[in-house]
Amino acid sequence: MPSLATLTPPQHLNMDIDKKAVGYSNNTLSFCRLCFEEMSQWSQSLERLLSSKYGMKIFQAFLKSEFSDENLEFWVVCEDFKKIKSSFRMSSRAKKIFKLYIQAEAPREINIDHKTREVIRTNMKVASAVCFEEAQKIVYGLMEKDSYPRFLKSDIYRTLLDSTSGPMRT
Repeated sequence: MPSLATLTPPQHLNMDIDKKAVGYSNNTLSFCRLCFEEMSQWSQSLERLLSSKYGMKIFQAFLKSEFSDENLEFWVVCEDFKKIKSSFRMSSRAKKIFKLYIQAEAPREINIDHKTREVIRTNMKVASAVCFEEAQKIVYGLMEKDSYPRFLKSDIYRTLLDSTSGPMRT
C-alpha cells in the first residue's frame, strides 16, 4: 500500500541536480541567481516556502532533523485529501489519515487538542474536504510560529543561501 504522504526526503541538498526539469537554463550563473532569488523568497513566508518544490523538500529535511516532520507530512496529506472527488475514496482516506495522525497514540500523531480531535471524529461520519481543516490550521500555525523561524536560522538554510549567492559576489 503506498504511503499517504507524497514527500520524500532529498538524497542530498544539491540544488542544481534537476535544472532542466524546473525550467532553469544551462547557464550556471543564471541558475544560481534564480536559486538564490527563489531561496531568499522562502524567508518571506511559510506559504512561499511550501509553494516551492525544493523549499518544501529542504524544510522537510530540517523538520526530520528535529523529529517533527509529521506536521508537514500531515499538512501535505490534507492538501491532497481536499482534491479527492469520490465520496467513497474520501471516506476511506479520511479513516487512514485519522489512524495515522489524529487518534491518540497514532504512529505519526500530530499535536492537537482533544476538542479538535473530537470535532474531526464527528466530521468523519460524513467525510468532506473540510474534515481535517481545523487540525490543518493548527499544524500550519505551529510550523509558522515555531519550526519555520528556526528553519530560517538553521545551518541548512544559511549554508544553502550562502552557497547560491557565491557566484554573484563582485
